[in-house]
Amino acid sequence: MRPTGKLHIGHWVGALENWILLQKDFENFHLIADYHALTTNLDSSNIENNSVEMAIDWLAAGIDTSKSIVFRQSQVKEHTELFLIFSMLVTTARLERNPTLKDQVRDLNIENVVYGHLGYPVLQAADILLYKGELVPVGEDQVPHVEITREIARDFNRQYGNVFPIPEPKLTSFARLPGLNGDAKMSKSMNNTILLSDTEGEISKRMRTAVTDPQKLRKNDPGHPEVCLVFTYHKKFNSNEVEQIEKDCRSGALGCVDCKLNCASKISATLSPFREKRNYYENHLSEVREILIEGEKKAQAVAAQTISEVREMMRLG
Repeated sequence: MRPTGKLHIGHWVGALENWILLQKDFENFHLIADYHALTTNLDSSNIENNSVEMAIDWLAAGIDTSKSIVFRQSQVKEHTELFLIFSMLVTTARLERNPTLKDQVRDLNIENVVYGHLGYPVLQAADILLYKGELVPVGEDQVPHVEITREIARDFNRQYGNVFPIPEPKLTSFARLPGLNGDAKMSKSMNNTILLSDTEGEISKRMRTAVTDPQKLRKNDPGHPEVCLVFTYHKKFNSNEVEQIEKDCRSGALGCVDCKLNCASKISATLSPFREKRNYYENHLSEVREILIEGEKKAQAVAAQTISEVREMMRLG
């Protein structure tokens, strides 16, 4: 995950819940992709602080460092070496067909795509295959990148010998949470998020801005919950009341203001344990930094072994 600072509930639903569940059955590597942050913004002044903030959110959400390795990409130099090698195995035409790149160029109004941005799926392939990843927990927008990784792994194995597994994407059943403004994607740059660290009051304030059924103008108007953003949030954070909320919305018995307040309280209650743990880590930053350093040592040991195998297969010495 790219370090953009504090995370929002879209990250929780789209990634963190999945990661936490996978800890039960898999050896996990959780990478803070700080090199990737440079592909769309060369300003590196906030990367270190944002990386720590994101690590805090991961830990508070339930990433267990006794089971999972948490580390910063830039601190394991083998990423750049494998990226360079993989760059020889993919054409620019293939990378230009990447639909996610096209979406980013459009959404960020990028006029000139730099080489690093064009090639960032190749760096992602290095991120995955350096640890011989077999299962990649991603949002649906990242599936094309996993496919590029699979292609690169097959090409390397065919050219030099079997080193890499062919990874599979792992999607969540609730893969994406829409933004408060109704946009398909929750994003801090669009100011349509609820942060995991928000207080109960902040969550309530943000929820008041959420778009609802445009045809339900007054409380007694019949609503259409299937087109209402707030109802989508209820399905995730308030599943026990969904049936009654749907009934009352359709009949007009439930107004949008009360519906939003109810949803905000359920989101806040869900995040309450998270906020307590986050407060602990915010007051123990040295512990967070030690966790990162220790994770980087473990990651580097695995990465060095993989690069040794790659060099041997390629006869690079």
